[in-house]
This record gives sequence, C-alpha cells and structure tokens, in this order.
Amino acid sequence: MQTQLETLSGLERRLSFSIPREEVSKKVDARLKQVAKQAKIAGFRPGKAPLNVVAQQHGFRVQEEVLGETVERSFGQAVQEQQLQVAGFPRFEPKEAAAEGNFEFVATFEVYPEVKLGDISGVEIEKPALTVGDDEVSKTVEILRKQRTRFERVERAAQDEDRVIIDFKGTIDGEAFQGGTAENYAFLLGKGQMLADFEAGIRGMKEDETKDVNVTFPEDYQGKDVAGKTAVFAITVKNVAEPKLPEVDEAFAKALGIADGDVAKMRDEVKKNLEREVRLRLKGRAKESVMSALIAAAPIELPRSLVGFEIGRLVEQAQGDLKARGIDPKLVPFSPAMFEEQAKRRVHLGLVLAELVKQNQLEAKPEQVKAIIEDLAENYEDPTDVVKWYYEKRERLAGPESMALEDNVVEFVLGKAKPVEKAVSFDELMGQQQG
Repeated sequence: MQTQLETLSGLERRLSFSIPREEVSKKVDARLKQVAKQAKIAGFRPGKAPLNVVAQQHGFRVQEEVLGETVERSFGQAVQEQQLQVAGFPRFEPKEAAAEGNFEFVATFEVYPEVKLGDISGVEIEKPALTVGDDEVSKTVEILRKQRTRFERVERAAQDEDRVIIDFKGTIDGEAFQGGTAENYAFLLGKGQMLADFEAGIRGMKEDETKDVNVTFPEDYQGKDVAGKTAVFAITVKNVAEPKLPEVDEAFAKALGIADGDVAKMRDEVKKNLEREVRLRLKGRAKESVMSALIAAAPIELPRSLVGFEIGRLVEQAQGDLKARGIDPKLVPFSPAMFEEQAKRRVHLGLVLAELVKQNQLEAKPEQVKAIIEDLAENYEDPTDVVKWYYEKRERLAGPESMALEDNVVEFVLGKAKPVEKAVSFDELMGQQQG
C-alpha cells in the first residue's frame, strides 16, 4: 500500500493511500459466496441461486461494505506505520483520478498535540481553609429552621418576608396579555420573586383588598411582547401569612433524625455533616486552582474535532437536565457557542491530565477507590449495600476512580508548587446568604 502524508496546518493532516482493486474484488467474491448461502431470491430455493444472480441483487451493497471496511483497515495500518495519534474521526474522500488498478483515497484528520508540562515549582496555588466551629453550626441550624418555616394567616398589612396569595389580571393599553393573569398565586414578598413595581404595589395591602398597580417591564425582560412596556395589574390579596420558624427543641431534633430529641446530639450531628461538606467544598476549590495552574503551565493547540465532540456532549447534557425537570428542550434552544469555552477547558484539561498521569504514575489505586466509595456510602442509611452496589459492576467504579485520580493529581501538584493557604468565609464557601 502506497501512502503520502501532508501537514495542512497545525494539527491537521492529509493522508493519501491506495488499495489494489484486485484485493477488493477477491474480498467481494468471498463475501458474495457467503451471502449466496443465505440469500432468498424469487424463483430459487434459499441458498441455491447462481452466484451471478446473487451478484446482480447484492453486488453493489457488498462492494460498498467491503470497500468501506478495507479503507478503514488500510487507514489504521497507515497511521500506525506513520506513528500518528488520530484525534476524532477522519474524513475519507475518493480521488477522482485514481491510478489504473487501484482505488485511491484521501483522509483528512487531526492529530493529538504534543503536551509539554511547564515548570510549576514556583507557581503559587490558592488553597482555601475554613474551620467549622459553633458559629458555623448555629448558622446551619438556622438554615434548617428556615427550611421548615410554617406560615400563619395574619390580618395586618403585608410586609416583607410574608407569604401572600393573590389574584391578578394585567392589561396593556386595555388589552390582556399572555402570562399576565393568575388566580391563587402564592409568593414570598420582598424576595425578588416578582418585579419590583409589582411587589411595591402589594406591600401594605391587606386580605380582601383590591387595587390597580402600574408595572413597567424591563427592556431586557424575557417576554419580548411586553419588554419595555407598562402594564396595569388589578390585584386582589386573598391571604397574608407571616413566617413562623420552629423552636430548636426536642421536637425539632427528632425531625432531624435524633431519636431521643437531644439538642446537643443534634448539633453534634449537624457539625459532623457540615465538616464533611466543608471538606468536600474546600477540596473542590483547591482542585479548581490546581487545574487552572496546569492549563496555564501547558499551553497547547486543541484539536477542533475534540472540542466539537465535547460541545455536543455538553449540549446533550443540558437538554437531558431540562427533560429531567419536565421542560421540553425544544423550548430552550442551545447555541453551541454557549458551551465553547467550557468545552475547550475540558479538552485542554483532559490532554494535560493524561500526560501528567502517564509521566508520574498517578493512576488510581484500588485502596484509594475503596476509601472514596466508603466515604460516599456514609451518606446513606445502609452504607454496606451502597459499597456492594459499586462493586457489582465494573463500570460503576469509573466515577470513584476518576475522583481518586484527580486527588492524586492535586496532591502531586500541591507538592511541587507553592500552596498559599487563604481563609474563606462560611457564607462564601457554602454559596448562601444568611439572613
């Protein structure tokens, strides 16, 4: 087989190769003989039709199959001889002017870039730190109280933090518009769940009170039909209820799973769970810092094909998330450009991590994987069953193995670089507003 390799630009290559027609013809004849044994052709018993008749009906399809298989096999042999690492799928095209006696093809494809890991010994990498104390436990208990908020009807005027139930009908220039009417609509006042003008109009209203409220929609409002316009909402308040938080007492502790209702035990359990959550979040922050440092230390050209595959995967994932929430993905079209930067980062990281792991033997060890699985299982009522579930099928270990490998990478890089410990606030780490 004759081959010719060209570099088009950067990572793109073009490989020309030829396949003897005689080789393909022999394989086609052999395949047709196999087909003839099973072929059902009118006028002949199954498997008894003459080969020339079988060829008339199945010859074109068989030749296409054989030629396709031979092209892929020949390409694989050629790239192996050239010691090329193909990224993505090649594009095959037949040559219009092939030499007599040969099929000739051109394959255009990308190769993996050479990954050179830069020196990270002098790189400062931020390592966040936080110690869980009584204040953090108290804040978490307060959040748990708010999650169990009850609302009690009041006869006073509505104020922030209240839950109000309303009927409303909006009109623009006297005409009702889509989405502008609802009955028995409940929301929390002062939480930004509705437009500011709308909430301001309700604030101070009492049960059974009705009034008109002017509301101006922002220019960038998602509903394009009403964006920038002013509507008049006829609003009737049907119920005003104020929040009532449970007391931190025996009943509250029991509701959180403490059988004897001991509040001290409850706080200890909250602290234990919080320490685990904080540890995981600190670990995640450190990992992101390490990954960013690795990307900066190893600039490489990315194969467009791999970035394209990753964009497609991210789009599918986003569509799957919408379906899981009961939303038709067709109603929320995704532009591939939305995911391009994320896809580039993932591909870049994948290439760098693969090289780093290979050079430094950072593969996940069985004992590491087991420790991660046992840690994950602690969140469940019966940890033993969870551990057993992971080990029942080999593919279920992929996630814990990936986590262990990332842990090894983070530990290796932090050991080489200059980790700088930085205190992080509880609110910032947990990503929640305390109030």
